Amino acid sequence: MTLRQLYEEGRDYLLKHGVPEAELSARLLLCEAFSMSAGEYLFSCERELSELYDKSSLSGLLEDYSTYLALRGRRVPIQQILGRTQFMGLDFAVSPDVLIPRQDTETLVEQVLYDYPRQDIRVLDMCTGSGCIAASLAVLGGYRQVVGADISTEALEIAQGNALRLLREAERREDEYRQEIRFARTDLFRGITGVMEELGIDSFDVIVSNPPYIRTADIEELEPEVRDFEPRLALDGSYDGLHFYRRIAAEAGPYLQAGGSLYLEIGADEAEDVKKILEAAGFEEIRVIRDLADKDRVIRARKPCTED
Repeated sequence: MTLRQLYEEGRDYLLKHGVPEAELSARLLLCEAFSMSAGEYLFSCERELSELYDKSSLSGLLEDYSTYLALRGRRVPIQQILGRTQFMGLDFAVSPDVLIPRQDTETLVEQVLYDYPRQDIRVLDMCTGSGCIAASLAVLGGYRQVVGADISTEALEIAQGNALRLLREAERREDEYRQEIRFARTDLFRGITGVMEELGIDSFDVIVSNPPYIRTADIEELEPEVRDFEPRLALDGSYDGLHFYRRIAAEAGPYLQAGGSLYLEIGADEAEDVKKILEAAGFEEIRVIRDLADKDRVIRARKPCTED
């Protein structure tokens, strides 16, 4: 049997189990099991497995591939099987304890980076999850201080590991890299004061959040990869999907400096509702930003400037 035939068997298995993008999953899992790059697979795919591996090694590799395929056949997300994914060109570890970073969320990060190019600002990432937003802003934005907050202890462990690794990599590339990132367990803004006092922060220039925003009744209609394997805590936005927007709008003011910006990821059909919530809370200059699929994805708002 060749590597290509082994890949085709895996692809057919996943197709039989209704796995979307079965071809891609089979190839990625094969490369993971055999510790090879896509280029190495293409170079060796027509060779017999017996030419490439000794019998004892091959047995273990085949077992790993079979295990990965079985998990994917159960619709376990491939990112959880691999234990990692990419976001903003950076590698992030993921687990069942965090929402898997998605390209949609890159719209939020890109907008903040566009609005605040390499500025000396302080950023709070509320509902940080894997830390993909917080770490991306710290590494790519070069912002002075970034704080990530979440209610999940398990998620914060993942986020801190991601951030420390990525910041170390950035420090190796840039001798003058001086960014700082911290994480705190909070119930939204309840509990954030402690870490602010430790850092000597009295307010943030920017607050960002990708909060839970799926309507409770809609969760059961999601793909199995999301519904069954991603944390419900990171998905469920209550009966109308707006619970956390109400809380953030009501509670963010004291922690955001005058003239500071609030960025929120939203569901594609939630823009008008979230705009009304922010307007009622006194925010100004509210703008809806679309993603690459031309869907409403991010809302930016500003806290009014106070008079001198």
